[in-house]
Amino acid sequence: MVAMFLKLLSRLLFRIEITGLENIPKANDLGENKLLIIANHESLLDGLLLGLFLPIPATFVLHSNVLDSWLFRQILRLTPYLAVDPSSPLAMKKAIKLLEAGKPIVIFPEGRITQPGSLMKVYDGLGFVAAKTGATILPVRLDGAARSYFSRLNDNHPKKILPKVTINILPTTYINMPDAPIAKLRRRLSGDAMRRIMQNMLFSSAPVQTLFEAFLDAKDIYGSKTRLVEDMHQIEENYGELLSKILALGKLTSKDTEPDENVGIFMPNVTSTVCLIYGMSALKRVPAMLNYTAGAAGVQNACTVANIKTIISSRQFIESGKLDDVINGLKNIKIIYLEDLKQRFSLLDKLWLVGFARWFPRLAIRLLTSKTNPKNPAVVLFTSGSEGKPKGVVHSHSSILANTAQIRSVIDFSPADKFMITLPLFHAFGFTCGAILPLIAGTKLFLYPSPLHYRVIPEVIYDRGCTVLFGTSTFLANYAKFANPYNFYKLRYVVAGAERLNEEVRKTWADKFGIRILEGYGATECAPVLSVNTPMANKMGTVGCLMPGLVPKLEIVPGITNGGLLSVKGPNVMLGYYLFDNPGVIQPLIDGWYNTGDIVEIDSDGFVIIKGRVKRFAKVAGEMVSLETVELLANKASPEQQHSATTQPDPQRGENILLFTTDNNLNRDALQIAARELSSPEIAVARKIIVVKELPLLGTGKIDYVKLKKLAETA
Repeated sequence: MVAMFLKLLSRLLFRIEITGLENIPKANDLGENKLLIIANHESLLDGLLLGLFLPIPATFVLHSNVLDSWLFRQILRLTPYLAVDPSSPLAMKKAIKLLEAGKPIVIFPEGRITQPGSLMKVYDGLGFVAAKTGATILPVRLDGAARSYFSRLNDNHPKKILPKVTINILPTTYINMPDAPIAKLRRRLSGDAMRRIMQNMLFSSAPVQTLFEAFLDAKDIYGSKTRLVEDMHQIEENYGELLSKILALGKLTSKDTEPDENVGIFMPNVTSTVCLIYGMSALKRVPAMLNYTAGAAGVQNACTVANIKTIISSRQFIESGKLDDVINGLKNIKIIYLEDLKQRFSLLDKLWLVGFARWFPRLAIRLLTSKTNPKNPAVVLFTSGSEGKPKGVVHSHSSILANTAQIRSVIDFSPADKFMITLPLFHAFGFTCGAILPLIAGTKLFLYPSPLHYRVIPEVIYDRGCTVLFGTSTFLANYAKFANPYNFYKLRYVVAGAERLNEEVRKTWADKFGIRILEGYGATECAPVLSVNTPMANKMGTVGCLMPGLVPKLEIVPGITNGGLLSVKGPNVMLGYYLFDNPGVIQPLIDGWYNTGDIVEIDSDGFVIIKGRVKRFAKVAGEMVSLETVELLANKASPEQQHSATTQPDPQRGENILLFTTDNNLNRDALQIAARELSSPEIAVARKIIVVKELPLLGTGKIDYVKLKKLAETA
């Protein structure tokens, strides 16, 4: 009777919603297997809620410090429990005995209530229990209890007296006993497997919705008054103010465009750009993020590829960025300026916004347009055009949000953090981690207009108290060069992507600032993060483990012994391409597989090692040579300078390797010494060394290999 009363009371107070009951295995399905129920630990309510609503009588394995509370000792009288210290191997033997006796048990693999609001350390012993017993694992995701006053989140997390709580029951899985020579290693590998299951659980239970719906949910969770986005005007705008801008810009831009139309955004990193993205998305327009550093021809080609007839920009931006030639060089494109849109916001529009849309945004949007399917296109991003004409990469709402869910499942970003976004929003890295992730995770955001202001950016990071920085190796090297050792005192995470992280850059950040750079790997086609090193899973020389939900496939490449050509399939992979020879028509992927064009090796722990791009291998005298290795030798010989390799045809050897460098003193002798120290083959030493003042860069910070190839042709 007490349990029934508590169950009814919980349903009334927390509006409990349970999904996935069909995933609970029946007794005859288990056979001789044991049932191990695992759950994330959000609050003091977790054990009670699972005990009341899981239709399986189970023994709860709890941290022994729970018994310190008189209240919880009384609650635990309602259910069987076992109090253990999760770090003790002897304690885990008791859990094994329960499973082998055929009794289902419930375990919180983190061993403690989360403090950042996301997954914390997973104890190895619990994974070993699952592997040793061969138990069927039933993952259960609790969501919402962390926002109650029964949680242990810090003051940066908003709390509610009675938040809605959902219990998501996911399909069962299991952990095979790792094939390792010693018990200590088997225990660690089992723990890694349990961590991956927990991360996959957090990712898989994320809701499938549109970008605008995700923004509204975040506003409801974190509160309209929560200050969030700031740009160089240094005015922090909260969720409520952002919503007003989103609705206003969405309605204004809809007057000049049609539903499902691709509309170009030619804007810098400012708050209005972010609001444009969400506003257009809410009204079923697809923002196409144009690269304003690509020149008139590059922008025109992108517009042709995606069938863009209208571009939204700002007169102030065009003037300050000296981009008049780009805009004037565009043909058959209508340009709409934000300054003009503001004047067209009529009194009726203002009344609609203030009196109705701000209070009932979902209904207001529903009355203006039909419901958007999360599988529909949400954004068009563009490749750099390094293979000729640029390609339009079409992402759906669900693929972008899947990638943000993947990121949040492996790294503990929270409202206590503040992102510093210098990468342009037309870059996939900048788009997902700048315009989408912070706003749906309640994380503060500072938008900076250019990553090239190497002296200013460290001061802004210091002044605005930023805790997370994303950048390329080139940009991070220059920030470190000009920064005071105390400028980055508050940075928690520095994540490098888009190009290989230079070892000297990694060392400089560790020595000068005491910060470990986390290297990741991505592709515009994957929204963009494919893998990343994290505090819980980090290995030098790799780009981390693949994101939860991604399935890899390696194809053999002749001449490559270790590794293969990587293709991936998963929820964050694009819908398809817009191509120049068939503008505006999405060319879908074959069976959902995306060929990355990269040669990689995946080690026994699941870490990805990048060998190089297929197109960045030279065939010299019949042997395949990675240009990444050529550059690695140069970085070893001259760590403080910049280097990049390319090829030129050679009638005798097939191809010659050319090394472009900013080091006047670099020579083949130094490269040969580096090759011997790194045990690299002699053939990887560049035959020609060309000194340049600076390497050509794209607006995204990557090396411009098209220009480099042209330089090689005339060398």
